[in-house]
Amino acid sequence: MNLNFTLLMVVFVAYTAMLFFVSWITSRRADSNTYFKGNNKSPWFIVAYGMIGASISGVTFISVPGKVLVDNFYYMPLVFGFLVGYAIIALMLLPMYYRMNLTSIYTYLEKRFGFFTYKTGASFFILSRVLGAAVRIFVVVLVLFSFIPKDMGVPFWVVAVIFMALIFLYTFKGGVKTIVWTDTLQTTFMLLAVVVTIVAVVKQLGFSFTGMFSAMSDAGYMKMANWDWGAGTNIVKQFISGIFITVAMTGLDQEMMQKNLSCRNIKAAQKNMFTTSGIMVVVNYMFLVLGAVLAMYVNSKGGMEALGLTRTDDIFGTIATEYLGLGVSLIFAVGLISASYPSAGGALTSLTTSWCIDFVGFNKRTDLTDAKKKSIRYKAHTVFTIIFIVIIVLLYFLNNQAVIDLVYMIAAYTYGPLLGFFFFGLWTKHQVNDKAMPFVAIMSPILCFVLDWAGKTFFGFGFGFSLLIVNGLLTFLGMYLFRRGKVKEII
Repeated sequence: MNLNFTLLMVVFVAYTAMLFFVSWITSRRADSNTYFKGNNKSPWFIVAYGMIGASISGVTFISVPGKVLVDNFYYMPLVFGFLVGYAIIALMLLPMYYRMNLTSIYTYLEKRFGFFTYKTGASFFILSRVLGAAVRIFVVVLVLFSFIPKDMGVPFWVVAVIFMALIFLYTFKGGVKTIVWTDTLQTTFMLLAVVVTIVAVVKQLGFSFTGMFSAMSDAGYMKMANWDWGAGTNIVKQFISGIFITVAMTGLDQEMMQKNLSCRNIKAAQKNMFTTSGIMVVVNYMFLVLGAVLAMYVNSKGGMEALGLTRTDDIFGTIATEYLGLGVSLIFAVGLISASYPSAGGALTSLTTSWCIDFVGFNKRTDLTDAKKKSIRYKAHTVFTIIFIVIIVLLYFLNNQAVIDLVYMIAAYTYGPLLGFFFFGLWTKHQVNDKAMPFVAIMSPILCFVLDWAGKTFFGFGFGFSLLIVNGLLTFLGMYLFRRGKVKEII
């Protein structure tokens, strides 16, 4: 057996054992309230730090640094938009969630609009989270699979099953309480991988710390402002998109809000949100610095072709595992796993929560005993795990980047209707034709796709991340068209 692979397995097993130890501690005497809301005892500073690992998936871990080679620091205005988005969540959404004592945030839609809007919103979340998380997990499992020597003959599906089985086992009992605490470990190791890789690359390039920033600036990689209005990375589009991406994909996402709702009270949750926003700026800047030093390393070796690279997504992984030594290679692998466990574990827990609350009705049904609720929750947790495995294996056998992009795009498009639903409820007093809302939610993403295609085809204009705003606006307008009388008071 290959020595590198043996060491990798030792590190992987040791890291996973740590997670299971934390899971064992946090899941003792766990009940449904522990699983769904962490008994409302999660320390806000632990949630804030751990949310960094949850917000940065394995795809981000790999892709953002590589993009610097072609996009410089154009990602940073998007990150500055995050700050405004987190403020909106802290000051507008969190007070409402706590005041209504929500477990699933989508129950707000039922109280504000009715049954069909509620089920549509929850369904869109489940669709988005299943597809989006499956693609993220697939990318990570594929990288882990590449570490296994070919002569061992281990099939891809075995790696997928083992990875998801581990996620299942460490989350199925403790739920959000376990995830809040294990996220801190995962965030730490993810950041460690970034820092160690930066140090190793800078050392090989022969730069001092100050010399590194001078070289990055001289090479033009630190440019943040793209003023080309037709580009998807335009500074204005990026900043505004960052606001709405955060509101939609954090404030209206059950996975992210479930952790915030596990804090002791609204003040603690708001402290967590503002702290997270500041840390996110620092961490994303670190990823871009990593990307810049990796870009300089690629150029020093004669470019991507000289290193056998065809995609910018391959830059970080290839350099870390093949050119910087065994130690960096192992830390990269642990960092990648650390960026992936929160995404997979959080997705599994939030999907189970949404199913139990939004579709089974745990918060309404008095006929369900605690034992019955636990049985239903375990079954839902198991079913979603199997769904993830099936999608991951299908993506591997299809082996088509276009299919992966399509699945990821569908997942991204589904947040627009949620954005429209919630903000129509918050900003207007209008009631709507509840039965028409599934139609509105389906048509908005379809119209967005047509608009984006037409803009690129006929005008050379790309919406970029701002397509989410257009999607939410179309949903908002659709609800206005189907408006009815007004409510006496906005919830």
